Amino acid sequence: MRILHGLLALALSAAVPAWADEAPKRGGTFTYMIPADAPPSLDGHRETTYATVHATAPFYSVLIRINPDNPSSPSDYVCDLCTEMPTPTDNGKTWTFKIRTDVKWHDGSPLTAADVAKTWQELVHPDPGVLSARLPYYVMIDTVEATDASTVVFKLKFATSAFLPALADPFAYIYKKEILDRDPHWYEKNVMGSGPFKFVDYQIGQSISGVRNPDYYRPGLPYLDGFKAIFTPKQAVEIDAIRSDRAATEFRGMPPSARDQLLKELGDKITVQTGDWNCVDMITPNHGRKPFDDPRVRRALALAIDQWHGAPALAKIANVRTVGGIVFPGSPLAATKQELEQIAGYWSDIEKSRAEARRLLKEAGAENLSFELMNRNVEQPYKYIATWIIDEWSKVGLHVTQKVLPTGPFFDGLRSGSFDVTIDFNCQGLINPALDVGKFLPHSVYSENYGNYEDQKDIDMYQAMLHETDPVKQRIAMRDYEKYVLDTQAHMIMTPWWERIVPMRSYVRGWKISPSHYVNQDLATIWLNQ
Repeated sequence: MRILHGLLALALSAAVPAWADEAPKRGGTFTYMIPADAPPSLDGHRETTYATVHATAPFYSVLIRINPDNPSSPSDYVCDLCTEMPTPTDNGKTWTFKIRTDVKWHDGSPLTAADVAKTWQELVHPDPGVLSARLPYYVMIDTVEATDASTVVFKLKFATSAFLPALADPFAYIYKKEILDRDPHWYEKNVMGSGPFKFVDYQIGQSISGVRNPDYYRPGLPYLDGFKAIFTPKQAVEIDAIRSDRAATEFRGMPPSARDQLLKELGDKITVQTGDWNCVDMITPNHGRKPFDDPRVRRALALAIDQWHGAPALAKIANVRTVGGIVFPGSPLAATKQELEQIAGYWSDIEKSRAEARRLLKEAGAENLSFELMNRNVEQPYKYIATWIIDEWSKVGLHVTQKVLPTGPFFDGLRSGSFDVTIDFNCQGLINPALDVGKFLPHSVYSENYGNYEDQKDIDMYQAMLHETDPVKQRIAMRDYEKYVLDTQAHMIMTPWWERIVPMRSYVRGWKISPSHYVNQDLATIWLNQ
């Protein structure tokens, strides 16, 4: 069982692709798949799903981002709309960005610092009724101001290494100030950006397409004439589309069986890039429904699961691989195997663990409990994780049925709290552990937490860890926080972290895999060797 994978040695099988020294060709339409029904909305600020970012990233610019030529790095940030990466002043609390003056919106009007500032003001201090899905990531930001037409100044409440990763979030599309002032919900159903492609058409649940932006500010890019993304939630359809070349790839990731099948059938017409994935499913009990308001019941749900034997079995059929806690495995802040074994759900003796689960259920008056597990209509790995978890729970006398919903209704269910227990997920655009674990904060602090609980100690422990600047002390604080949320309160239950496997037709060039399926998705550097 592999537990730790060094961040600087992620297993990316195509870190230096064979085409790296080839001269790019221009032209062609790139067709790829998005393995989902349809995104809940088109607004990157509101949503957390790949279905939104894979559909809309080509239309937008961001302030800074992970280097698209080095997307596996956790700290190689480059400018997109800024002219150069700044050096902070005021002991790390003031960051001044100069904004490019050659950028046009797709409607032909100039993009200015006012647009950048307004976007970030909405992300950090959203208007009433407007959802900023990653709001806790920006807790260090005090104010954002455009001091002139080409300068944006961020003032921080406290200096922290978590600021730049938060700023480089791939969902942080820059929106037009005029539109946000008129209607902050406009981008939920409409598209208008400054990215490498201009919007052409969106058929809900079917496809979205774009055409090359002739005024794109990066010389020579994009290479493609256009793109078309097709929503295809069924894995069998995805495999058949790649096999028949109706689509070149899908960027989320496929299971080992799909990779092996395509390689066997297509040989050198397929290339594959793989790596550890900063993404994990978890189980979230609804604390607002009995008996899941009782930590004994939640802890029993965790104790019933055999992580150590489950992970290698699942890895044969699903895109999961590594047992881990709340932190991306391999990070300096991640738990070791010995540390994990002190947490409910990770005990080395599964029979002892399940005996304790039965004892807690009996003590809580929840023996032979029956309930419904809400799940998302995405095969990998949601379907397989849920099937495994339900079987594990049956071994301590729990009777669980599954309710599977399309992506939109699934998110509606999460946000309305209309579930007993749900499959949930924590997939991040960047490896930034101090902020990534914000998912475990109460909903009043982190809007994408769906556990329906309040816990001031949870908040206080997180804040202490986030503000700690000594790496050794921060790691100790992270262990205490992890033990509290996964064991003492059992607010959520982890499942194995994912493995990213991306097969694509071998004529596709210019794209490199990263540990996140949100990063490097604007398609600007992709070209077709046809």
